[in-house]
Amino acid sequence: MDFEKVLAVLQALRLQKVEYVLIGALALTVHGIVRATQDVDLFVRPEMDNLDRLRSALRSVFREDPAIEEISASELAGQYPAVRYCSPDGSLVIGILARLGNAFSYEDIRFEEKDYEGVTVRVATPRMLYGMKKDTLRLQDRADAESLREMFDLGE
Repeated sequence: MDFEKVLAVLQALRLQKVEYVLIGALALTVHGIVRATQDVDLFVRPEMDNLDRLRSALRSVFREDPAIEEISASELAGQYPAVRYCSPDGSLVIGILARLGNAFSYEDIRFEEKDYEGVTVRVATPRMLYGMKKDTLRLQDRADAESLREMFDLGE
């Protein structure tokens, strides 16, 4: 994962006023729990104007990539509301979500704005991340939840 491109995308999201929330391992890193990852996970409001701003932000970083135009509201509103965008050079993969099953939709995600390497990002709160990860089947998610619980003194 190209760290400079991650920062460029996060800055572009801010400049384009995209309604998004950073989740996943990078969100943990923003909160001080460093964990290796190979992608960036974003929850986005799945409305046309917001997705237009999202595509514009991505185009500002990855110029002339036709795959950006394939990110659509209908896909994010479908049965599997997730899209994976891979930059043309393969240096960055972004998971774009509008919903996690029946458990979480964009409106459910509590977030805060934090500085990350000089870029203001919208990141899920530690308690929100904990709630998203603690009961999953994936062992890494459960380990992440335990790290969040310990670092932020999050009880049940």
